[in-house]
Amino acid sequence: MAATAPSDIRPDPPSGPDSEDTAGLADFGYRQELHRSLGRYASFAAGFSFISVLTTVFQFFAFGYSFGGARFFWTWPAVLIGQLLVAACFAELAARYPISGAVYQWSSRLSNKVFGWYAGWIMVLGQIVVVAAAALALQVVLPAVWSGFQLIGTDTSPVSSDGAANAAVLGIALLVVTTAVNLLDNRVMSLVNRVGVTAEIIGAVLIIVLLFTHADRTPSVTVHGGGGASAFFVGSFAAAYVMIGFDSAGEMSEETRHPRRVAPRTILSALTAAGVLASLLVLAALLAAPSLTDGRLGTEGLSYVLTSRLGDGLGKVLLCDVAVAVAVATLAIQTSATRMLFSMARDEALPFSRTLARVSPRTGQPPAPALAVGVLSAALLLLSFSSPEAWLAIGTTCIVMLYLAYAMVTGPQLLRRLRGGLAPATDELGNPAFSLGRWGIPINILALLYGLTMTINLAWPRAAVYDPSGGHWYFQWFTLLFLAGAVALGAAWRAARARPSTLPEPTPVPEPAP
Repeated sequence: MAATAPSDIRPDPPSGPDSEDTAGLADFGYRQELHRSLGRYASFAAGFSFISVLTTVFQFFAFGYSFGGARFFWTWPAVLIGQLLVAACFAELAARYPISGAVYQWSSRLSNKVFGWYAGWIMVLGQIVVVAAAALALQVVLPAVWSGFQLIGTDTSPVSSDGAANAAVLGIALLVVTTAVNLLDNRVMSLVNRVGVTAEIIGAVLIIVLLFTHADRTPSVTVHGGGGASAFFVGSFAAAYVMIGFDSAGEMSEETRHPRRVAPRTILSALTAAGVLASLLVLAALLAAPSLTDGRLGTEGLSYVLTSRLGDGLGKVLLCDVAVAVAVATLAIQTSATRMLFSMARDEALPFSRTLARVSPRTGQPPAPALAVGVLSAALLLLSFSSPEAWLAIGTTCIVMLYLAYAMVTGPQLLRRLRGGLAPATDELGNPAFSLGRWGIPINILALLYGLTMTINLAWPRAAVYDPSGGHWYFQWFTLLFLAGAVALGAAWRAARARPSTLPEPTPVPEPAP
């Protein structure tokens, strides 16, 4: 696909210290509107904070353990290897197409406009659902820090009626804050992100070290118990949910200095760092848990391990760090979704494109997409008031949407390789850009197979997982229904947009006689 900017937008002549990056963007038909102010660590932070080890491990540890037992630890290195295959493919594309709306732009250029549009449409809807799911994670942390955060009822478990409703209230409050930050200058957003990621990394390392020093058992416990293959696949949901969003470093390419050089490295480093920390955190928790059989690991998760082993004082301090990680993760995911909306709208590929594509010259931020993502994510959180099963339905749906969107990139990428390969490229310093070389085809094949397998695994309508109490068939089928509805809605909009107008041509008004 040869992308073109909307007809009323023309790339400006490059000038200033980042003129080389701006000129590279102009080659794709876009002008520099977002402020290019992010360095290498900020790019790393964009990917790492979307993954957010502390947010997602604390949120889904209890679920993974309840199905997979201690053996569910092995799903973490397995998922990390699978996602590194995908990340390696994405790193190649980030070096060649350093544009906001990464999945949409990559898929469009590797296949065609229509297929790329559906990849972007599925991705942005998935990102909006991820924002809601991340905001729900506050419920796993804040009530354990102070009971006053339990504003509704007394049961803090997110799978209870009280906990699910309270999670929605806390999540909506968080979305108000993250939306406000996303309306500020991107340097403010980046500063919050970098500080939060630094605090999260320090907190994660500290928790891992402290739990290992309080271990009561050996790692051999991870090979015992936990059910059969089905339980193992369900247990992998936790790891699958954690290790997504590494493409955010590519998503922020138009705001990153030297993105062809920086983004590929930060995509891989963010995923590797997050995957290793998450695996060690899960292992440390299993070794330090007071009991593996009293049922509390499957209901209270890591919060129970921290407060039991490290005491209320230190445990709650560390939980506060987790709360910061949740807030920063929600901010980063909302930012990523905002850039996807902006990128598609800039190509006039969405409803209300002119509004969504508008960038504030003062802040360098697109305000309408930030507001749209915040409002839509908050609306999704209202589902938690209807039933606690909505918590898991929302979480799983967002993973499936992102995994499917990723496959809609690695699939066309593989076809391009088989038809002649990706064109060689150079980075901003004139050096060869990141490339998989002769390993490209086998890695691409494995990445696509892994992505499709996990998509099917996650979307499979298991009643024991999605509707354990019965009576809510729509939650059992929620992911498939949501995906089908999203595709149907997108197809309907595209059909309506393509339909020629049936209005009669206006009758010319004769010029008045002189």
